[in-house]
Amino acid sequence: MRKLTWRFLLLTLIFLTVCRVALSLWLWSRVQPAGGLWPILLGGWRIDLSLLAMVCAVPALLSPWLGHRHWPTRITGWWYRLWWLLFVLLEVSTPQFLLEYDTRPNRLYVEYLNSPQEVSAMLWHGYKGVLLLATLAMALLGWAGFRWLRAQRDAISLKPWLRVVVTAVAFVVLFLAARGTLEHRPLNASKVAFSDDAMVNALPLNSLYNVIHAIRGMTNERSATDVYGTMPEADMHQLVRSAAGMEGPMLDPTHPSVHLQQATATPTKPLNLVVIVEESLGAQYIGTLGGQPLSPQFDALAKDGWLLARAYATGTRSVRGLEALSTGFLPTPAEAVLKLPRSQSGFFTLADLLGEFGYRSRFLYGGEAHFDNMKSFFLGNGFDEVIDRPRFEVKPGFVGSWGASDEDMFNELHHRLMQDDGKPRFTMAFSVSNHSPWEYPAGRIQPSQPAASVENTARYADWSLGQFFARAKQSPYWENTIFLVVADHDSRVFGASLVPVRHFHIPALILGPGVPVQRDEHIVSQIDLPPTLLSLIGISSAHPMLGVDLTQRHPDRAVMQYGDNHGYLQGDQLLVLQPQQPAEQFRYQRDSETLTSTSVDPTLAKLALAHALWPSWAYTQQRYTLPSRSLQPAAAVVPGDTAPAGN
Repeated sequence: MRKLTWRFLLLTLIFLTVCRVALSLWLWSRVQPAGGLWPILLGGWRIDLSLLAMVCAVPALLSPWLGHRHWPTRITGWWYRLWWLLFVLLEVSTPQFLLEYDTRPNRLYVEYLNSPQEVSAMLWHGYKGVLLLATLAMALLGWAGFRWLRAQRDAISLKPWLRVVVTAVAFVVLFLAARGTLEHRPLNASKVAFSDDAMVNALPLNSLYNVIHAIRGMTNERSATDVYGTMPEADMHQLVRSAAGMEGPMLDPTHPSVHLQQATATPTKPLNLVVIVEESLGAQYIGTLGGQPLSPQFDALAKDGWLLARAYATGTRSVRGLEALSTGFLPTPAEAVLKLPRSQSGFFTLADLLGEFGYRSRFLYGGEAHFDNMKSFFLGNGFDEVIDRPRFEVKPGFVGSWGASDEDMFNELHHRLMQDDGKPRFTMAFSVSNHSPWEYPAGRIQPSQPAASVENTARYADWSLGQFFARAKQSPYWENTIFLVVADHDSRVFGASLVPVRHFHIPALILGPGVPVQRDEHIVSQIDLPPTLLSLIGISSAHPMLGVDLTQRHPDRAVMQYGDNHGYLQGDQLLVLQPQQPAEQFRYQRDSETLTSTSVDPTLAKLALAHALWPSWAYTQQRYTLPSRSLQPAAAVVPGDTAPAGN
């Protein structure tokens, strides 16, 4: 057992070091400016030894007593072989994960296991070559590890007194290695971070360590106070309320963000609301926003409505975008509220509020709505029905790994809008085509090569959008509907910065009666869109959203969550909060897309911290709920107009 432990330690350390060096050389253009190879290796050895000490602790401590026996040695051999396969699996997976997400495998690696059908289809259709190479590498490395880690009993049985000494020494060494430091806090990922580039800071970690760390974080609802620090509650509430334009006494002291919003539009009858959420369609794919010329349809539509040319997503995943657009909730370092247990019912949504004014609400999705817990969350919080692909009434013509194509989703949306009976409706429709493995029906666009690429699915998403609006403008619902076209997030978010601002830039376009035709260059966040839509459809209401009604004023700020990093952009100043580290501030130069380090403004730092802490407080205290009907200025629920939720 003693020799087996040494073999496992040596083999794994060499393997992880080789992988780390290979990744660093592959990404040298970002590693070299950040400080080179040595900080990565030194931090990596600390992380590796910490995890290996925990893996080896029980066998190493028992080996002086049982190492000369057959059955403990065989169990130890299989224990080490299992861990060896886990190390190999995660490291083999790392290069492709880095290409997709610009970091090592993390919580996404585990979350995708909840959707095996969609993920397996995506991998099979889009990554056959990668899968083949990964399987061969796994087989070869697994075979080598199994041979090297064959169970062999220790030849010598130690004397009793020596067993005690060896055990005591081993315990001290293992404890110090596992803890990784003599400081107050034990070793963690932030201890080996050394760069402003979040991806480079992930290289000292090994991927198994990163996934285990993510799993530990997923077992509890992370509070922002544990990540970024604390501040007095009264100060926190005052800062976020003031930033949202709330002055004077609270409308409801137990729910500090609840306030009255007076709509600026006064339509003669209630307007329908349709929010079209485009999967991964970042500004980098929109020509009129300075991106690649892949969006002629969107660019043409932008001349007919209110183009928010500097809109920013709150995160890098669909659930984060849906969270902001359906609830107006600020992002946190925890999961989006769609997946958290305390928000599955009684959590404020736009649908819940509009229900107070006689609206019926639905969520329409081209895939399977159980993905990312969308179905459960929406049905539990005000949406009357969820229509996913199995419930489409118009048969899809093309179904890819993630679901029905964009044109099929729009066909269903048009069909449902045409069927509406004249009562006010809120519809949120979510597309799927612009996602790896980049599948779309043939004959719709003139593709570039290779055909399966994000550029082509972006072209196809734009084509489908144009086809829908060409038909919508000729339909009876056009004259009484406000439309929002917005992305959930950008695709393949990466960058050599703590928060890559340019990859949070998304398209946002509002169309419909009474909507001003303008190109708006003010900085806005996804959380500002729900209050603005309420104002445009003429709904004056009480609600807890901290976003701003853009028809009345401009906040010129955006809030961004990038992994564990929290970014607060105000004007050209970006304040970044990192786990258990001092705040950092940068000047964001939009033209060159660069961040220049500058001195920290204490006032901006407090404002950013308040916005990072407040949503965690509101969630854990369950203070983000639909206000009492008595607070609504003109609630107009029609008696008997309610119906059971769909499914």
